[in-house]
Amino acid sequence: MVEQLDVLVIGAGLSGISAAWHLQTECPTLSYAIVEARERMGGTWDLFRYPGIRSDSDMYTLGYRFRPWQNAKAIADGPSIKAYIEDTARESGIDQHIRFQHRLVRAEWSSETARWTVTLEAGRERTPVQISARFLFSCAGYYDYAQGYTPDWPGLADFAGRVVHPQQWPETLDYAGKRVVVIGSGATAVTLVPAMAMGAHAAAHVTMLQRSPTYIATLPSEDAIANAMRRVLPARVAYGMSRWKNVARSMFYYHLARTYPKVFKHGLRTEARKQLGNDFPVDVHFSPTYQPWDERLCMIPDGDLFQVLRNGSASIVTDQIVRFDAAGIVLQSGTRLDADIIVTATGLRMALLPGVTLTVDGTPVVFNTTMLYKGMMLTDVPNLAAAVGYTNASWTLKSDLITQHVCRLLTYMQAHAFEQVMPRREAGMGETPVFDFTSGYVQRAAPSLPKQGTRAPWRLYQNYVKDLFSLRHGRVDDPALEFRRAPASQPTASR
Repeated sequence: MVEQLDVLVIGAGLSGISAAWHLQTECPTLSYAIVEARERMGGTWDLFRYPGIRSDSDMYTLGYRFRPWQNAKAIADGPSIKAYIEDTARESGIDQHIRFQHRLVRAEWSSETARWTVTLEAGRERTPVQISARFLFSCAGYYDYAQGYTPDWPGLADFAGRVVHPQQWPETLDYAGKRVVVIGSGATAVTLVPAMAMGAHAAAHVTMLQRSPTYIATLPSEDAIANAMRRVLPARVAYGMSRWKNVARSMFYYHLARTYPKVFKHGLRTEARKQLGNDFPVDVHFSPTYQPWDERLCMIPDGDLFQVLRNGSASIVTDQIVRFDAAGIVLQSGTRLDADIIVTATGLRMALLPGVTLTVDGTPVVFNTTMLYKGMMLTDVPNLAAAVGYTNASWTLKSDLITQHVCRLLTYMQAHAFEQVMPRREAGMGETPVFDFTSGYVQRAAPSLPKQGTRAPWRLYQNYVKDLFSLRHGRVDDPALEFRRAPASQPTASR
């Protein structure tokens, strides 16, 4: 017999555990389960195991609004974040609702029954399992967990050493005393370089090879103000104040960067020169050609990357790769980098529900023909939402707001006996790419992603305060939504 649920949550990572907590708290009469393809919860923070893995957002905003982060470090390492997720699930009984090693492969909506029939592969044997759910809530993020992105460089197969992508980091990799080249300039690269260059098992030397520079900002790993407030105030009060302080700070710096880019760039350059010294070629390696926040800003706690560049245990090269050979990499400038290990920190494969077939009444859903409603629902796709975070702030800030809005929507539907809801695109609504980043991983995926509109509720503002009013306090009986009381009936809600 097919199991019947009210809500099926996809993914037991940071967003999935938040979704479960809110469902239990705000919709206690609804049944739910979480299906997780992996053997453990944690999502990103379980998948990535490379040296130094950490957040690039502070934990007062990356942490849950309902569960204070109490560690001294605001910029936390991956294992600490994973433990925080696990503790939250265990304390709330959420762990009892998780079906591990259940990989979603197909979801079919039927208007006749007003339900999703979800097909999963369970266990190592990938046994087919079906679950029927009234509402599907994807908390699986927006990248492919199966593989990262590695360019097709000439001669890569000729390299005699080890080639590793951070998304598939081998537990047995020994880099102590080895020559390491890390290719990339994003968050993963700037984390790996200092982690591999320092400590008892440090590499002989680490070279960060970047095609072009990235904006990098330093910040303290500990939040002195938050720690001081926690010593004198109740935990929840201190956490709430610290959270809003950091939300305001990030919004201020983002506004400064987009409104006065020259001022922002000057500040980053001044800080880099202060830490690296006047003789370091800062303008060569840390002055991008694009404007701040055209791509995500990289954060380095306590200036750790600058520290290893300054002491010589690591170096940075800005150049183009011509080809690989048995000993290393030949660069466009004519120089070469010899290596024992090459780490391709070259990005992710961005995708929504990769490997999943999604149909509505037998018709496949083509994501790039849809438009996002409030950044969480797809036009003409009933009873489906996705928790997606910010690109310019902590992921959890947005995903938590979406989860709260979904719970309010489910409560509204239950109170009015609606069985179906879906967004309908407004006539004449203009469209733009869903992300306005110039990053390679965004540009590669852009043709396959949904669009956003040119005004609310179809536009993504990347602004927490605006979303707070729209998602936590805004109306759920939106004219852009079509509600139905009975599967075969005509629409009964306003349009």
